[in-house]
Amino acid sequence: MAYLSLFVTAFLAATLLPLSSEALLAALIYQHYSLPLLWGVATLGNTLGSCVNWYLGKQCLHLQQKKWFPFSPEQINHAQIRFQRYGQWSLLFAWVPIIGDPLTFFAGVMRISFYRFLVLVFCGKAIRYFFIILLVTGVLGNGE
Repeated sequence: MAYLSLFVTAFLAATLLPLSSEALLAALIYQHYSLPLLWGVATLGNTLGSCVNWYLGKQCLHLQQKKWFPFSPEQINHAQIRFQRYGQWSLLFAWVPIIGDPLTFFAGVMRISFYRFLVLVFCGKAIRYFFIILLVTGVLGNGE
């Protein structure tokens, strides 16, 4: 049940909801759950949550023909070209608080290929959880 709780928390934390999975991850580490399994569950849940954001961003483009939609098709096309060229690598930072969740949503709006999105987001989140585990276990601590 602990792994399922971590998965759900990490999943929801990656959506636009204001949640965090780090405290639960730390608590489970202190309760001596399997570190590789905690890493995998947290990374998978958080990555899949980001996929929801990407999908929602992609779907919002269906609304661009509405009169109230804030951007013209030309503006979106121009932004997509620039993001394809320069912004894709920013997805490695999809784990960063405050900017990460909107970034994954924006990647959907910008029509980033799902495969490229998945690889970049997974790598960034996997590295993040790896370092969180190292910090909590004291490997990166001050050695006391």
